[in-house]
Amino acid sequence: MANYKESGVDVEEGYRAVDKYKEQVKRTVVPGLLTGLGSFNGMFEVPKGIKNPVMVSGTDGVGTKLDVAFQMKKYDTVGIDCVAMSVNDILCSGVQTLFFLDYVACGKLDADVAAELVKGVADGCVDTGCALLGGETAEMPGFYDVGKYDLAGFGVGVGEKKDMITGEDIREGDVLIGLSSTGVHSNGFSLVRKLVPNVNDPFVVNGTDTGKTIGEVLLTPTRIYVKPVMEVLGKYRKAIHGMVHVTGGGFFENIPRMYPKAKEGKKQLISVIKRASWDIPPVFGELIRRGADFDNVYNTFNMGIGFVLAVSAKEADAVLEMFNANAHKYHKDYCPDMKAYKIGRVEYAKGEVNSQKDAVLFED
Repeated sequence: MANYKESGVDVEEGYRAVDKYKEQVKRTVVPGLLTGLGSFNGMFEVPKGIKNPVMVSGTDGVGTKLDVAFQMKKYDTVGIDCVAMSVNDILCSGVQTLFFLDYVACGKLDADVAAELVKGVADGCVDTGCALLGGETAEMPGFYDVGKYDLAGFGVGVGEKKDMITGEDIREGDVLIGLSSTGVHSNGFSLVRKLVPNVNDPFVVNGTDTGKTIGEVLLTPTRIYVKPVMEVLGKYRKAIHGMVHVTGGGFFENIPRMYPKAKEGKKQLISVIKRASWDIPPVFGELIRRGADFDNVYNTFNMGIGFVLAVSAKEADAVLEMFNANAHKYHKDYCPDMKAYKIGRVEYAKGEVNSQKDAVLFED
């Protein structure tokens, strides 16, 4: 007679993994959490004082960046990417994520590896200020290759309806403020993996060996923008008219998403981006050197800007100053300090907007 373990599922290893998860989950406890890990569901209390609550959710995965982690045998940072991809999306409406749930899937569970993945998720939740409410670990022998894991998750936040940032207030003359990325973040890795067949190659910048491998640089976690942006919103919410998380598709696919569609007979708002207005991380130069098509990199990668805000011209300098003055408060050992830049402006299109590249113009 066959049993579950002989079919490839080790429930004892699953129990061991959950025990390890519990230690990480303890670090993410925040007010409003009503249940602990191990319940059939997770409960979270809606914050008091919200008169007309709106639920805001976001979901995403780490994607093929995981393959770099497998090759490097470094599993403790991709969980931060998993959280970041969702909570930064939720942030675009001006809402902080309250809780997050993750999903780990594999062919054969190794509790130590799974615990490292969840440690990263917990780190991301701590950086966000949200609870890790629960999740699922699925062992599926024969479906996933042994040694390979998938990691995804979703978050939920709640905000006051009247305070939602929808893009409807964006107007011509607004200033585009860009917040620096930590590098490639978690998008474009299908191309990155073709360009970087050996993750153990030394990472050389301007002829100087940095002492890191390119794999280490690529595994730098996605920046979580929640705390610095929420702090600015606390003082300048009315001046922030729209926000964008620059993910897959880069500038061209993401920045136009914050603009409302022009009403009949009206012109469409577009972005004018000033080249060389921010520092581009060296990793992008290396990817171009390895063969990334320069004409398309802004349609694939974030190119050093991971989050963009459309800000009233009157308050733009004050917002910029606040971001840069507070950057040290959110320092993390695993990523460089955030910088804010004026990267462009909002204008009305001079003609028809028939493609994404008509909606984002670059000027020198």
